[in-house]
Amino acid sequence: MAIKSLSIRIEENLLHKLHAVSNYEGRSANSQINILIRNCVEKFEEEHGEIII
Repeated sequence: MAIKSLSIRIEENLLHKLHAVSNYEGRSANSQINILIRNCVEKFEEEHGEIII
C-alpha cells in the first residue's frame, strides 16, 4: 500500500491538545491522527457497509 501525504489546517490550540494526547499515548501526532481516521472509517463501514475502492 502506498503512503500518501495530506496537509491539514488546524487551530493552534487544538494542535497543542493533539500533541498532549499523542504524547500521553506514546505516539507521534501523525500516528495518532492515523488511528483516529482509521477508527472513523471503521465506524462508518460498520454503520453503512464496506467502502469499495
